[in-house]
Amino acid sequence: MTTHEYAREHTPRLQWAKYAPQVYKTMVRLDAAAGEGLDPKLRELVRIRASQLNHCAFCLDMHTKDALAAGESVERIIQLSAWEESRHFYTEKEVAALELTDAVTVLTDGFVPDEVYEQAAEQFDEAELAQLIAVIAVINAWNRFGVTTRAVPGHYQPGQYS
Repeated sequence: MTTHEYAREHTPRLQWAKYAPQVYKTMVRLDAAAGEGLDPKLRELVRIRASQLNHCAFCLDMHTKDALAAGESVERIIQLSAWEESRHFYTEKEVAALELTDAVTVLTDGFVPDEVYEQAAEQFDEAELAQLIAVIAVINAWNRFGVTTRAVPGHYQPGQYS
């Protein structure tokens, strides 16, 4: 492949929103409700991190663009995949949110460790924590739709689905 040749873009397996429009509309409303009351940059960092863990290219495209539109720095977005080694780029509150995102998204041991939950509970009041958990759960659902149906990244523009 030369510098001017790219692999052919794949096609989606299914345009699920077309065939399950009520589910899609409900997900959009749930997503909006989940994000209420949280800082837009934090929301996008959480969405990007979960999407990295779930390998959802469509959601990575969308949420990195939304993060940039919200004023997030390129440097912090780039470092997000290695946030544990790059903690100094993030606030204690953001680190707690990222730890919780990793724990909820991966669920390796079948549960979210008490230490991770307690750290988040120290950084967020109960209402914020409830919203944060909702954002994590909803982005994981979106990731599963995107990965399963092979949603195509690269065409999203910020505000496109608002």
